[in-house]
This record gives sequence, C-alpha cells and structure tokens, in this order.
Amino acid sequence: MPGLLWLALLLPAMIFWYAKNNNSQQAGLKVSSLKSFTGISSWKNLFRHIPFVCRLLAMGLIIFALARPQLKNDEQQAEGEGVDIVLCIDVSGSMTAQDFTPNRMEAAKAVAANFVAQRLTDRIGVVIFSGESFTQCPITTDKTVLKSAIENIRNGLLEDGTAIGDGLSTSIDRLRSSQSKSKVVILLTDGENNGGLIGPDNAKEIAKAFGVKVYTIGVGTEGYAPYPEKTELGIIMRQQKVTIDEKLLKAIATETGGKYFRAKDNTGLENIYKEIDKLEKSKVEISTITRYTEKFFPYVMIALALLLIELVLRFTVFKKFP
Repeated sequence: MPGLLWLALLLPAMIFWYAKNNNSQQAGLKVSSLKSFTGISSWKNLFRHIPFVCRLLAMGLIIFALARPQLKNDEQQAEGEGVDIVLCIDVSGSMTAQDFTPNRMEAAKAVAANFVAQRLTDRIGVVIFSGESFTQCPITTDKTVLKSAIENIRNGLLEDGTAIGDGLSTSIDRLRSSQSKSKVVILLTDGENNGGLIGPDNAKEIAKAFGVKVYTIGVGTEGYAPYPEKTELGIIMRQQKVTIDEKLLKAIATETGGKYFRAKDNTGLENIYKEIDKLEKSKVEISTITRYTEKFFPYVMIALALLLIELVLRFTVFKKFP
C-alpha cells in the first residue's frame, strides 16, 4: 500500500515538536551558580537524544512496513503446439573449407545452435552425414542436450563422402513416428551426392510419403574456396572448386513443400535460418504468473527492537528523578 508513505510527513513534525520542547525545557532551567555542575560528567547531555532517535527510526520503519514492501517475481510459461524438426548437417571433409569464418562446419554449427535456442516448444533432433549417416541426437525438447550434440559435431566422425540420400532418409526415420502436424528436415550440404545406400531421389519420395517438408541449404561461395589438405609436409591450403548440386537440392525442397537456399557467407547462412524460423512458426502461448513476496516483517522487528531500546534507556540511564 504505497499510499501510506504519506505518513512519513509525521517524522518532520516529530522532529520539530521535540526540538521545540527540548529548547523550552532548557530555557526554563534556572540555577544560582554553575559551580555545582563542575566535574559532573556531561556524557548524558551528549547522548540524551538517543531515545528520541530510536523512536524516530522506529516510526519510520513502521510507516515503511505499513506500505507493505514486496518482492515481485514474474514467471513465464510457454505452452502450445510445436514443430518436429531434424537438422541434417553435412560433415564431409569439404565442410572444413574456409570460405566461411572460421570454416563451413563451424559456421553451420553456430547458426544451428542459435536456431535451436529460439525454438521454445519444438522437438528437435540432429543427424550428421558424409559417406554414411548417423543420428547425433534423437528429437528432444532438451536444449542442453541439443546444444552439446551440436558442439560435438566434427569432421572425421564418419567415412568421408557426400551421401545426401542417406542423410535425408535417416532424418525422415527420426520423424516417422512423430504425431506432430508439422514435420521438417533442414538439410545442409556443400557438395554433390557421391555415395550411400539410398539415392537422393528415393529419399525424396520417402519424405513425401511421410509428409515431411524439407528445406535444403547449399553452402559455399562461387568459384573456388580455400581448403586445408594434409600432406607429408603438414597442412597446406589448396583452392578447391565449389560444386553444389543445386538442381537436386531444389527438386527435393520443391517436391516436399520446402524451399531451397544458397548460403555464400556467414551472414547469408544466418539469414537463411532466420527465414526458416519465420516460415515454420509454432503455435505458442506465453503466460506470465506474477508472485509477490512480503518483505515488511524484518522492518517491523527492527522497529520493535528500537522501541524497546528507547524504553530501557528512558527508564534506566535517562530516568528523570523528582
């Protein structure tokens, strides 16, 4: 009740009344000689205002307590219908090319982690592929597990190559039992299909059969890109031609109801994920619960302690004898 703080105006009135009353008492005191006071300790005169100060502070604390100070806590709860998403990421050797900062793979990991953090109610999984495919993380709502799974992605975990069909089919398999109305795969690659047990066209038909929408992303600059290559003399940088099968990626996206994107740098890749985030919106309702914690009790206790100190001092040390 903040309106009660106006009672604090009583404090200056108390000070004025005390000062006026104290001065009148001193003015009315008449002595015939000051010799009788010689040698008497003046400590009582120095500390005679302590009882009033205690009362003044106590009144201030009581007024503040009456205003009911409270600690406000807002708790947000997100409820709604999410989207089941699988991030299908190419981890072939060419993903270490440095036309992105620091390279394609690390750039892809960074935007994927940021994308996961923005999807509050979605279930998300991670599949990686090169010459074969592997489920890095099953679909889950645990953002900590997903973040860790993305951070642990690196080149060399799988046989090298670019098996786009295997990566896509494994991603679809993660979504096969999903009850969500919206099932999405975001497939990111920087090359052309050159292996695997399942062809990209077959994987595309499987996606259509299970109602999975596929967004495809081709990663790589135009022309040539610097690529680190291991040699007997150590790692040297070679210029490697960027070859992305855009025709295949466009067909997969178009026929499954998705969209194809081309990322040529870090900013472009970030913007692509932002666009996909807008296209695949979850139905989320965020409710806010406000809780208040009363904080007046300590002030009341301190005020009572000050009043007790005043009474003790007034009837002991500062007691007036007739």
